[in-house]
Amino acid sequence: MPARVSETYVLRTYPFRESDLIVSFFTRDQGKLRGVARHARKPKSNFGSGMERLSLVNLSYSQKETRELVNLNSCDLVQSQFDLLSDFEAGVALDFVAEVSEHMLPPNEPNDKFFRLLTATLDSMRRKQPGVVWSAVTYFSVWAVRLSGFLPDLRSPELRTPAGRRLDPASLQIAVEIMQNHVNRLPERTWNKDTALDLRRFLIRLMEEHAERRFVTPAVLEGL
Repeated sequence: MPARVSETYVLRTYPFRESDLIVSFFTRDQGKLRGVARHARKPKSNFGSGMERLSLVNLSYSQKETRELVNLNSCDLVQSQFDLLSDFEAGVALDFVAEVSEHMLPPNEPNDKFFRLLTATLDSMRRKQPGVVWSAVTYFSVWAVRLSGFLPDLRSPELRTPAGRRLDPASLQIAVEIMQNHVNRLPERTWNKDTALDLRRFLIRLMEEHAERRFVTPAVLEGL
């Protein structure tokens, strides 16, 4: 069972047995997988701090066709998101990005565009400019739905927000700008949590319907 090494984002971990972790992770070349990181919770493990959510790592793992869970061997940390955790808003946004990715990505399907979306979103958040959390979260939400293949025509007169209203024209303009520009090259505007709020709520509803479950983090975002 030869090991392979993949560029990987860690999405979520679960305690398993006395010192192990179940890890959900998204690789550039294999898509989303789940595996067991043995002894990962011990002080001296082969994983160090690489198992934190949305850490970018080069992950070594072994896979058998007959097993759902792969065996994780070790990882080399490429980029930690630890520097974002000093900002509570950014920390909640990381939770949102990880939760959406966990539930929107199908297993074992490579998706290089979604991988690049994660990279762009996280790079944008590290700029730490005023309001950057909200531009990054909105950008990520639009593209997560679009790349998943069920973004409707946002200009359709039949579209309604969860409250039954039409999307605000300013929010529609933001959606158009997002689909036409990289997150770091969006037209300048003052961003806060109310900017394009109706658009984000609409997109989250679509994602929840697609995943057939309620997400936890949107309510936390709105409570900031």
